Amino acid sequence: MAYKTDIEIAREANKKPIQEIGAKLGIPDADLLPFGHDKAKVSAEFIKAQRGKKDGKLILVTAINPTPAGEGKTTTTVGLGDGLNKIGKKAAVCIREASLGPCFGMKGGAAGGGYAQVVPMEEMNLHFTGDFHAITSAHNLLSAMIDNHIYWGNELEIDQRRVVWRRVLDMNDRALRDIVTSLGGVSNGFPRQSGFDITVASEVMAILCLALDMEDLQKRLGDIIVAYKRDRSPIYARDIKADGAMAVLLQQAMQPNLVQTLENNPAFVHGGPFANIAHGCNSVIATTTALKLADYVVTEAGFGADLGAEKFLNIKCRKAGIAPSVVVLVATVRAMKMNGGVAKADLGAENVSAVNDGCSNLGRHIENLKSFGVPVVVAINHFVTDTDAEVQAVKDYVSSQGSEAILSKHWEFGSEGSAELAKKVSEIADSNIANFAPIYPDEMPLFEKIDTIAKRIYRADEVLADKKIRDQLRQWEDQGYGHLPICMAKTQYSFSTDPNLRGAPTGHSVPVREVRLSAGAGFIVAICGEIMTMPGLPRVPSAEAIMLNDDGQIDGLF
Repeated sequence: MAYKTDIEIAREANKKPIQEIGAKLGIPDADLLPFGHDKAKVSAEFIKAQRGKKDGKLILVTAINPTPAGEGKTTTTVGLGDGLNKIGKKAAVCIREASLGPCFGMKGGAAGGGYAQVVPMEEMNLHFTGDFHAITSAHNLLSAMIDNHIYWGNELEIDQRRVVWRRVLDMNDRALRDIVTSLGGVSNGFPRQSGFDITVASEVMAILCLALDMEDLQKRLGDIIVAYKRDRSPIYARDIKADGAMAVLLQQAMQPNLVQTLENNPAFVHGGPFANIAHGCNSVIATTTALKLADYVVTEAGFGADLGAEKFLNIKCRKAGIAPSVVVLVATVRAMKMNGGVAKADLGAENVSAVNDGCSNLGRHIENLKSFGVPVVVAINHFVTDTDAEVQAVKDYVSSQGSEAILSKHWEFGSEGSAELAKKVSEIADSNIANFAPIYPDEMPLFEKIDTIAKRIYRADEVLADKKIRDQLRQWEDQGYGHLPICMAKTQYSFSTDPNLRGAPTGHSVPVREVRLSAGAGFIVAICGEIMTMPGLPRVPSAEAIMLNDDGQIDGLF
């Protein structure tokens, strides 16, 4: 049987005017700022008016550690949202925006797949409504104002060796990781070493994703520490007088984007994607707004549950005062076989033994998620090469772990294929059995928080951090930042910091290379192993195959 490609399916979508999608959630036309006919931003006034309303049920979708076989977390998120609407529930989807870096680098689009997609797919994976451009501009405005302040006399007495604010670009460019600025003479300023991160790793991105409203956004922007004086006292963005202009640039970007699924159900797409180098969640304002408007909200967290779900539960839920009623853990038979040692080229052949061998990664995630006090359902994202025996092997294993696995065929059949999963998820959500709690308290010392994540989630034996890093953490505690949660930056491919160590490894160490204080966002970033906050392009980037065809359509993006 020949299957249509994702882009062919997306182009055939019967999209409805965005005003009709808004009406499903009770959003008046006047509170939608349209971007064309099929996407719009929701007004801040409407969002503010929803405060005090009862929340719906929050459903978190996460996954096993990603493999080249594919897991389909976003596809499952969209399919589950459609499935809930199919069985008569009022549901909305909340997913993250795509970064141009991976779209032109490794993996193409990030809007689901098959018959479980969010549209307009091409716009969402490119410039969309301009949110990431606004974040990039606001971040780099602050960079420019810091250097400008130093150039014009440095009234704040910034120690140029201790400027900690880097620049950002929404593209993978390894040549910009470490740079020297202001070369070329006196008129260009004072030379110093700096560097670029990718936009999604920007603290401004995290602030936009965690801020409750514009007032909170500007306060957080002002709280950003950009540099230190010679006496080690901090210089804030508000000292540079940049916070107001940054907020102006972000005013429209702060408003959540409303689009639709292929089945014309509402989807909010807002916030930064990468859970390996950032906290990787849909924005708080989008999620909390959806919870006021729908009875069930399905949202995803980036990469595997050891990264995205851990940060969703320890950072986003803690900051926003929300809690999931159930967690859906996505797995595939193909990924189980890869974790069991099967090469990608051999995944099409039945291999029940390899499925069983590879289930340890799945089991570790189930156990970790349950430790937060939330019930877990495993969604087996169906591939047409899966055999009945292989699917049953996963179901039997999950049952032995005290959870249930349900085969979902949303990629192939849309909501018809996810109805069974939707029924189970809504049943658990409605039972109110979740007793969510983060795995560490606010008052725990910072290094102990890092140690807790490494040992309880990654199952490491130890955290390796030199005296300089431990002293820096203690200094931040003395300055009043000891209550902040931790945002771990590490490889997404393994529980360890070694991307080649699959399955459920134990006996490993977690080396912390650097720590960064994100005072405005409200967390500490611990950079582990060899993870980079500015990715590079692969040997053959996706960009080589992206072009306009003779009909003016985009080819190669998906």
